[in-house]
Amino acid sequence: MPSAANPQLVIDVNSLKVYEQREIYQKWYPASLTKLMTAYTTFRALKSGQLTLESPVVMTKNAAGKPPSKMFYKPGQALTLDSALKMMLIKSANDIAVAIGETVSGSEPAFVNQMNAEAARIGMTASHFVNPNGLPAPGQYTTARDLAILAITIKREFPQYAPYFAYEGFTTGKKNYPNLNMLIGRFDGADGMKTGFICAAGFNQVSSATRNGRAVVSVVLGADSLGGRADESARLLQLGLTSNGAGKPVLGQIAPYGETRDMVADVSKEICNPKAAKVRSENRDEVGRQKLLSPYIHEINRPLNLVSAGLIAGTEADTNSQLAGAQGDAANVPIPVPRPVF
Repeated sequence: MPSAANPQLVIDVNSLKVYEQREIYQKWYPASLTKLMTAYTTFRALKSGQLTLESPVVMTKNAAGKPPSKMFYKPGQALTLDSALKMMLIKSANDIAVAIGETVSGSEPAFVNQMNAEAARIGMTASHFVNPNGLPAPGQYTTARDLAILAITIKREFPQYAPYFAYEGFTTGKKNYPNLNMLIGRFDGADGMKTGFICAAGFNQVSSATRNGRAVVSVVLGADSLGGRADESARLLQLGLTSNGAGKPVLGQIAPYGETRDMVADVSKEICNPKAAKVRSENRDEVGRQKLLSPYIHEINRPLNLVSAGLIAGTEADTNSQLAGAQGDAANVPIPVPRPVF
């Protein structure tokens, strides 16, 4: 499998002008960026009246059995769709993503079919999903171009749900969960959207920001660390927010390119090896956080603004949800990635 240069782009949400782009047609494992499609498919169900934000999301054995990152709720426990969306988009909970899909479509496979139908409908021409959470699986891929289309479609079609991508964190009342997107609250105008990591994909991020009426979206795939993806995302967003766009192409004018674009890139060897892990470990501050080098990112010198999310009253008994679980995106530990079969 190719190990391509890291795909990235930054695009204006309204004009679709692309201020900077690289390898945007290269197929890539989406990791937890998959949850953007899970959210979009769910928003479509809300729009149709099939569900409301107060609809119960009941944990099934299938959903509860997914690997971390997760909430560790048990089968039969329930939460509102509102709480479920917060947990999926802020903590990147894999169990919750599947439970949402089962609530929307009746089963995980039916929801995945719906995800792919929605992807095709909005023009994601080089994407295919096989689960709602982004855990490694054969045949799951996307591109930077397609992720930009998805992010822009969400922002244009469902502005009423924009807060879900911009929360600094949530609290269950017993435990607080900060947003994994390190730009929220730290980059001026940042208002979304999602992070993702698996070994084969590296550290990925779809970001959005709005200033003075201008809205931009950036995509960074295959960064080498949490800090690296945040720094590069900040650079791209700043570029998009401050450039005049003169002479820049719109997304539809950029024809497919790249000799390896039809093969899914795999950066496992570069990302999940002892040397890379050592470098990431050394690039942490005194409290263990990834150091951010971008001049456009500042510290939050106040308590985080947290929203509430939790189980529906009466279903909390006998839960391990407050146990310290794995932090991170689709997975924080190296997970063997099967060779895709197309």
